[in-house]
Amino acid sequence: MKISTKGRYGLTIMMALAKKYGEGPISLKSIAKDHKLSEHYLEQLIAPLRNAQLVKSVRGAYGGYMLAKEPQDITAGDIIRVLEGPISPVEVVDDEEPAKRDLWIKIRDAVKDVLDNTTLHDLATYEDQGDQEYYMFYI
Repeated sequence: MKISTKGRYGLTIMMALAKKYGEGPISLKSIAKDHKLSEHYLEQLIAPLRNAQLVKSVRGAYGGYMLAKEPQDITAGDIIRVLEGPISPVEVVDDEEPAKRDLWIKIRDAVKDVLDNTTLHDLATYEDQGDQEYYMFYI
């Protein structure tokens, strides 16, 4: 499963809103500027997040967007599902060998577990400990 720019930038928007949670609406223009992203592209991403009731908009001179729920009540899985669709690295086929089918299900469940147990609060308050090793997996 590869997360596209929709999912990556959607998480960026939501993390920016979570960091300013309780401070009032934040404009997409300021998020785009802070993260060197296209404001036009962010406008396309905010609509499905608003339709899913993860964010709400405020009109006017001091308007913008804010989280519709508290950051600890929104998971990375909620955001990724809205922007990317169902979480499934491999389509499980019924007539596939049982060992392979079980492997695909375990991978799917592991990815879901991480996304559904990582809240927006976790992401917004994350502090890098510097001890994480980075791996590149090619499947």
